[in-house]
Order: sequence, then structure tokens, then C-alpha cells
Amino acid sequence: MKHEIAHDLGQTKAREITEKALEAYRTKFAEYDPKLNWKSEKAAEIGCTIKGMKIGGTVEVSERVIALDIEVPFLLRPFKGMAVDVIEGEIRKWIDRAKSAG
Repeated sequence: MKHEIAHDLGQTKAREITEKALEAYRTKFAEYDPKLNWKSEKAAEIGCTIKGMKIGGTVEVSERVIALDIEVPFLLRPFKGMAVDVIEGEIRKWIDRAKSAG
């Protein structure tokens, strides 16, 4: 199930802030070894390891939406919403910064 974050920054700026947000996430949660690997201009694979279990997914950036699709092992499913909320919160911070910078 995809989780969409609306924006009005355009695809190029949205990709830039997505990279910054996930870099901040990697710094804050380094113990989970978060990864971001762009497969194209618009799509990247994301992942991390929690309690020895791998969580993976994709992020797709378009002109108006940043879409997250995260797959989690059965035992970690109760934490899926929390993971999406944390990533979305970081992305929204960078969206706000980009808008205020003008």
C-alpha cells in the first residue's frame, strides 16, 4: 500500500528534498543502517534493518507527490505506521524548508 505525500515543488526539487530528508533520517537512526539507492530519476529503493529483520520499499517522486511503499516482515507490522510517520515527518520538514527558502 502506497502512502502519498503531496507537494507543489516539482519533481526535481522534490527529489532533492527527499534525499535531504532521508539523509537526516540516516543520521538520526544510523543504528538501523538506513539505505537509499536511486534506480531512476524518479524512483529509489529504501531499506533498513531492525532487530535483525530487513525492511524495504520504494520511494517515487513525481511533480506533485512523493509516494512511499514500505514492506515489513510480519513481526514488525505493528511498527509500519510509525516508520511511515517518521519518514513522512522528515520529508514534510524539508518541504516546509524548501517553501520558506523560496
